[in-house]
Amino acid sequence: MSETLTLVLALVTGVLLGAIYFGGLWWTVQKVVLSKWSALWFLGSLLLRTSITLAGFYLVAGGHWERLLVCLLGFVLARLIVTLRLRSGQARLTRATEKPTSPVQEARHAPYS
Repeated sequence: MSETLTLVLALVTGVLLGAIYFGGLWWTVQKVVLSKWSALWFLGSLLLRTSITLAGFYLVAGGHWERLLVCLLGFVLARLIVTLRLRSGQARLTRATEKPTSPVQEARHAPYS
C-alpha cells in the first residue's frame, strides 16, 4: 500500500475515533442529566472512550510516528466538526424555543447571594 493511501486511511480513522470519543461524550452528558448515577456514567464512559481511542491510535500508528500524527489530526478535526454541529443545533433549538415578544430579558450572570 502506498504511503499516501496509508496516511489518508490514518486521517479517516482519526476522524472516526474522534467521532466515537466526542459523540460518546455528548451521549454521556445527555444520559447524566436524567440519571442518579452520574459519577458512574462519567467514569464508565471515560474509561470506555479512552480505551477505544488509545487502542485505535496504537493500531493505526504501527510504529510510525507519521501515521500517529495524521490520526491525531483527524481526531482534532472530528472535535471541531462535532463542536460546530452541536453549536449550530443548539442555536437552532434556542431560536425555536425563544419567546419573541418577551419584555424582560434574563440575566446573563449568576445571582448574588
